[in-house]
Amino acid sequence: MPGPLTLWRPFGELDEMRSRLDRLYEQWFDGEQRDWMPAIDVERGKDELTVRADIPGFKPDEVKIEVQDNVLTISGEQEEQSEAKEKTYLRRERRHGSFMRSMALPNGVDPSKITAKTTDGVVEVTIPLPKAKKEPITITSTAA
Repeated sequence: MPGPLTLWRPFGELDEMRSRLDRLYEQWFDGEQRDWMPAIDVERGKDELTVRADIPGFKPDEVKIEVQDNVLTISGEQEEQSEAKEKTYLRRERRHGSFMRSMALPNGVDPSKITAKTTDGVVEVTIPLPKAKKEPITITSTAA
Protein backbone atom coordinates (compact mmCIF):
# COMPACT_ATOMS: atom_id res chain seq x y z
CA MET A 1 0.00 0.00 0.00
CA PRO A 2 1.47 3.38 -1.02
CA GLY A 3 2.30 5.96 1.67
CA PRO A 4 0.72 9.41 2.06
CA LEU A 5 1.57 12.16 -0.40
CA THR A 6 4.03 14.79 0.75
CA LEU A 7 4.55 18.28 -0.61
CA TRP A 8 7.73 18.53 -2.65
CA ARG A 9 9.68 21.72 -1.94
CA PRO A 10 12.65 21.73 -4.33
CA PHE A 11 14.31 24.73 -2.65
CA GLY A 12 13.43 23.78 0.92
CA GLU A 13 16.79 22.13 1.50
CA LEU A 14 18.61 25.17 0.13
CA ASP A 15 16.72 27.44 2.54
CA GLU A 16 17.72 25.22 5.44
CA MET A 17 21.36 25.17 4.29
CA ARG A 18 21.40 28.96 3.98
CA SER A 19 20.01 29.33 7.51
CA ARG A 20 22.71 27.03 8.85
CA LEU A 21 25.44 28.93 7.01
CA ASP A 22 24.09 32.26 8.31
CA ARG A 23 24.18 30.97 11.88
CA LEU A 24 27.70 29.60 11.38
CA TYR A 25 28.87 32.92 9.92
CA GLU A 26 27.41 34.86 12.88
CA GLN A 27 29.06 32.48 15.37
CA TRP A 28 32.38 32.67 13.54
CA PHE A 29 32.46 36.47 13.71
CA ASP A 30 31.01 36.46 17.23
CA GLY A 31 28.48 39.20 16.52
CA GLU A 32 31.01 41.66 15.08
CA GLN A 33 29.72 44.02 12.42
CA ARG A 34 30.58 42.69 9.00
CA ASP A 35 32.09 44.88 6.32
CA TRP A 36 29.65 46.22 3.77
CA MET A 37 30.48 46.76 0.12
CA PRO A 38 28.15 48.51 -2.29
CA ALA A 39 26.96 46.65 -5.36
CA ILE A 40 28.46 48.03 -8.57
CA ASP A 41 27.69 47.86 -12.28
CA VAL A 42 30.34 48.59 -14.91
CA GLU A 43 29.10 49.49 -18.38
CA ARG A 44 31.27 50.04 -21.44
CA GLY A 45 30.04 52.63 -23.90
CA LYS A 46 31.63 53.64 -27.19
CA ASP A 47 34.05 56.16 -25.64
CA GLU A 48 33.72 55.66 -21.87
CA LEU A 49 33.25 53.34 -18.94
CA THR A 50 30.42 54.05 -16.53
CA VAL A 51 30.59 52.70 -12.99
CA ARG A 52 27.46 52.84 -10.85
CA ALA A 53 27.60 52.03 -7.13
CA ASP A 54 24.64 51.75 -4.77
CA ILE A 55 25.34 53.88 -1.70
CA PRO A 56 21.94 54.53 -0.10
CA GLY A 57 21.93 57.05 2.70
CA PHE A 58 25.37 58.51 1.91
CA LYS A 59 25.68 62.21 1.20
CA PRO A 60 28.03 63.31 -1.61
CA ASP A 61 30.52 64.75 0.91
CA GLU A 62 30.73 61.31 2.63
CA VAL A 63 31.98 59.62 -0.57
CA LYS A 64 35.53 59.82 -1.93
CA ILE A 65 36.59 58.84 -5.46
CA GLU A 66 40.31 58.49 -6.18
CA VAL A 67 42.56 57.16 -8.93
CA GLN A 68 46.04 55.98 -8.03
CA ASP A 69 48.31 53.70 -10.04
CA ASN A 70 45.52 53.09 -12.58
CA VAL A 71 43.10 51.88 -9.89
CA LEU A 72 39.75 53.59 -9.28
CA THR A 73 38.65 53.50 -5.63
CA ILE A 74 35.22 54.53 -4.39
CA SER A 75 35.09 54.80 -0.61
CA GLY A 76 32.97 56.42 2.03
CA GLU A 77 32.38 56.76 5.71
CA GLN A 78 29.17 57.45 7.54
CA GLU A 79 28.87 58.16 11.24
CA GLU A 80 26.10 56.54 13.25
CA GLN A 81 23.18 58.85 13.92
CA SER A 82 22.61 59.70 17.58
CA GLU A 83 19.96 57.50 19.09
CA ALA A 84 17.83 57.64 22.19
CA LYS A 85 19.24 55.35 24.87
CA GLU A 86 15.79 54.30 26.06
CA LYS A 87 15.15 52.42 22.79
CA THR A 88 15.57 48.67 22.82
CA TYR A 89 16.32 47.20 19.41
CA LEU A 90 15.09 43.70 18.68
CA ARG A 91 16.98 43.70 15.39
CA ARG A 92 19.18 46.34 13.84
CA GLU A 93 20.31 45.99 10.23
CA ARG A 94 20.80 49.59 9.13
CA ARG A 95 24.50 50.11 8.70
CA HIS A 96 26.97 52.80 9.50
CA GLY A 97 30.71 52.81 9.11
CA SER A 98 32.89 52.71 6.03
CA PHE A 99 33.11 50.95 2.68
CA MET A 100 35.59 50.70 -0.19
CA ARG A 101 35.44 49.26 -3.72
CA SER A 102 38.36 49.30 -6.15
CA MET A 103 38.78 48.34 -9.79
CA ALA A 104 41.63 48.43 -12.27
CA LEU A 105 41.31 50.92 -15.12
CA PRO A 106 42.53 50.46 -18.69
CA ASN A 107 45.98 51.86 -19.45
CA GLY A 108 46.02 55.45 -20.67
CA VAL A 109 42.98 56.74 -18.72
CA ASP A 110 43.38 60.42 -17.81
CA PRO A 111 42.22 60.79 -14.16
CA SER A 112 41.60 64.54 -14.62
CA LYS A 113 38.78 63.77 -17.11
CA ILE A 114 36.85 61.44 -14.79
CA THR A 115 33.51 62.85 -13.58
CA ALA A 116 31.06 61.71 -10.92
CA LYS A 117 27.51 62.51 -9.90
CA THR A 118 25.04 61.06 -7.43
CA THR A 119 21.29 60.55 -7.82
CA ASP A 120 18.89 58.71 -5.52
CA GLY A 121 21.58 56.80 -3.60
CA VAL A 122 23.59 55.80 -6.67
CA VAL A 123 26.97 57.32 -7.49
CA GLU A 124 27.81 57.29 -11.21
CA VAL A 125 31.43 57.64 -12.29
CA THR A 126 32.15 58.33 -15.98
CA ILE A 127 35.64 57.41 -17.18
CA PRO A 128 36.60 58.56 -20.70
CA LEU A 129 38.54 55.82 -22.49
CA PRO A 130 41.80 56.67 -24.28
CA LYS A 131 41.73 56.67 -28.06
CA ALA A 132 43.16 53.44 -29.44
CA LYS A 133 46.13 53.95 -31.73
CA LYS A 134 46.19 51.63 -34.71
CA GLU A 135 49.77 51.13 -35.74
CA PRO A 136 50.89 48.46 -38.18
CA ILE A 137 53.10 45.74 -36.79
CA THR A 138 56.27 45.00 -38.74
CA ILE A 139 57.08 41.32 -39.25
CA THR A 140 60.77 40.49 -39.22
CA SER A 141 62.42 37.36 -40.51
CA THR A 142 64.65 35.26 -38.29
CA ALA A 143 65.86 33.02 -41.12
CA ALA A 144 69.62 32.63 -41.30
